[in-house]
Amino acid sequence: MPTPEDRLKELKLTLPEVGPPLGSYVHAVQTGNLLFLAGKGPGTPEAPHLKVGCEISVAQAQADARQVGLTLIAVMKQELGDLSRVKRIVKVLGMVNATPEFGEHPEVINGCSNLFVEVFGEAGRHARSAVGMGSLPRGISVEIEAIVEVAGR
Repeated sequence: MPTPEDRLKELKLTLPEVGPPLGSYVHAVQTGNLLFLAGKGPGTPEAPHLKVGCEISVAQAQADARQVGLTLIAVMKQELGDLSRVKRIVKVLGMVNATPEFGEHPEVINGCSNLFVEVFGEAGRHARSAVGMGSLPRGISVEIEAIVEVAGR
């Protein structure tokens, strides 16, 4: 059975560097067997995307959500040392910076959700909320956070 790291290689995906937090928080907090991941966005603060449904397309926002998923996996790897310790992606909250009339939030966040299933298999299937926001920090198109069940050290 392939490991999550094997699947990343098969998919030709490279995890991004995890830089320092952009505020007074940490990337993740583990309590018991749950790892709570802070919300992450795509790109850098200097190159934000804007409103979905106006300035960028659903397809671009979905690609942004996939990029955020890679960043979340990078945080998991940094915190756990080994992605095989991920027992289950439990919950995902996806926030989309969208115009008021936009309604395709689930399709956007599928970029992240589909990646989790590709990398973690059935353990990547999760409960999820996908909601629209009037704005997000620094004009990013999406912000996603997750709760992950982990195996012992």
